[in-house]
Amino acid sequence: MIRECWELAMGSVFVSICRDHPAVIKRRFTSVLIVSGLSPLFVWLWKELTGIKPGISLLVLLGFRLEGIVPATLLPLLLTMVLFLGPLIQLSMDCPWDWVDGLKVMFDPRFWALCLSDMRWLRNQVIAPLTEELVFRACMLPMLIPCTGLGPAIFTCPLFFGVAHFHHVIEQLRFRQGSVASIFLSAAFQFSYTAVFGAYTAFIFIRTGHLIGPVLCHSFCNYIGFPAICAALEHPQRLTVVIFYVLGMVLFLLLLHPMTDPAFFGDVPICSLSATSSGFSVCS
Repeated sequence: MIRECWELAMGSVFVSICRDHPAVIKRRFTSVLIVSGLSPLFVWLWKELTGIKPGISLLVLLGFRLEGIVPATLLPLLLTMVLFLGPLIQLSMDCPWDWVDGLKVMFDPRFWALCLSDMRWLRNQVIAPLTEELVFRACMLPMLIPCTGLGPAIFTCPLFFGVAHFHHVIEQLRFRQGSVASIFLSAAFQFSYTAVFGAYTAFIFIRTGHLIGPVLCHSFCNYIGFPAICAALEHPQRLTVVIFYVLGMVLFLLLLHPMTDPAFFGDVPICSLSATSSGFSVCS
């Protein structure tokens, strides 16, 4: 259920609604979409002011292109599902539905109509992945790479992404959702997790030259959430679940470079912006 948080301020009732309330989500949709829509303009201004001319259109530089779009759509998502093999197996074991029922729901138009009418689903699965990847990957990486090189940009860009999630701390402190220590500990964990994830999607963006891959990976990770490791260790079929957790991580490391090989995606535009060696093979 949606929880409403109420505050009394200046002698009158001031309604302060939690972040999951549809009214708050709609208001944030407006501000986020405006900022995200203006972000490509800053990239264009940066190109004009710095004189950096990659020889391609702005949309192509930002990852909006058709060349190699099918592998760019499928391979990063499949790679991410391999990484989450353990949680997926754990989810399937605990799910009361069988595969047939799941497929019926997936192809039922009423299910998608219900999802599209849910503000939280739209935020977590559509708006947040699209806008955050557009701003923090497609728009930020082209401006970082000429200054830092490819490798450092992959690990610098996620720091901004992690800091951007600190507004959750303000909300939790404002509504007293736990002790100060627990809130900041949770924020530190979230910063670490989002920074690592941001580095991964930055790597995907550079390797593929497409925005669609990072967006789909982001949406998938928002749906799955952080792996429930404690629940896995207490699962009735703990050995099986743990084996798939380990297997997923091993396969992910083995497949990371082969499944993101730039040869699948044509000429990767953003690689042309690097004037320095990255220290490891990102674009080849």
